Amino acid sequence: MIGRLFGALFLMVVLNGCYFPLKFDIEVEISRQGFYKITFDGYVVYLPLYQGLRDGKIKPSEEAKKVEYVKTDITRDSSTKDFKYVKKGRFKVTWIKEGDITRQKMVTFMRRNAAFLTIQYSKKRYTIEVLGTSLSTAQKKQLRTIGLDMFGEIRIKTDAKVVSHNATKKGTADKFYVWKINGVNGPSPKMVLSLI
Repeated sequence: MIGRLFGALFLMVVLNGCYFPLKFDIEVEISRQGFYKITFDGYVVYLPLYQGLRDGKIKPSEEAKKVEYVKTDITRDSSTKDFKYVKKGRFKVTWIKEGDITRQKMVTFMRRNAAFLTIQYSKKRYTIEVLGTSLSTAQKKQLRTIGLDMFGEIRIKTDAKVVSHNATKKGTADKFYVWKINGVNGPSPKMVLSLI
């Protein structure tokens, strides 16, 4: 998924599903039994539409078709609770998923080929990892070149044993961990929990 070339086509291929989170609020709850709930409330951009409109290569009639395509693609996931087209390739999305990670083994937002946040379980180690997608220096530069960046907050609440994390803030009373995302140059969120 990491590459070294530049250009819009490269960017779209590298980010696979072509979706990029712009501004968001994410809440994650993970219990020591392995039950989880992820809530994403924010804005994502569909890169092919954004780039086409930015470069003047997509006409209004084509824009409507692309928006309909994105709507079908995103809302086919039953975890999508709210979806709205804003403008210029940007969409307002509310996405909520919950379950048992020890049974599912892995869950991603938005999906495996367009993962922004991944939760995965290792039965061998009895650990749960929460990982944000890492972007290469080239990808970060290309996103900024086309006028995109990432801002938001990720909060994880857990009663499981925290083995490691790189949160920017930690609440002591209720095992609350916060990552403030102030641009693509910040570190990718990471957390390891033990279920033993």
